[in-house]
Amino acid sequence: MALLNKNEARQKRHTRVRKRVSGSQARPRLNVYRSSNNIYVQVIDDLAGKTLASASTLDPSLRTDKASKSAGGNVEAAKAVGKLIAERAKAAGIEKVVFDRGGYLYHGRIKGLAESARENGLEF
Repeated sequence: MALLNKNEARQKRHTRVRKRVSGSQARPRLNVYRSSNNIYVQVIDDLAGKTLASASTLDPSLRTDKASKSAGGNVEAAKAVGKLIAERAKAAGIEKVVFDRGGYLYHGRIKGLAESARENGLEF
């Protein structure tokens, strides 16, 4: 049995979770992808196959000053993205979501994003 690298192990966990977690029109899926430099979030209706809202640290509304350009991979940036996705989801008429952490540990940037989204009105 070959050893898996970190990303392959995460992808296996994500596939295992996705067997059970699915988004619908009433309760779409809040999907998170985390790279070393940025964090990306989408609200997805899996039944229709459509992305209803999205946000990331690369979003122009979050990249206003030079300090934030180099800080896409920290907890503060993840909290800002959580706030932005909550605002965009509410604007699209979405109050409740199913949280899909993408196989990542619920810690650090993932936790910061989730807590920020909850504080700003998303329910999951």
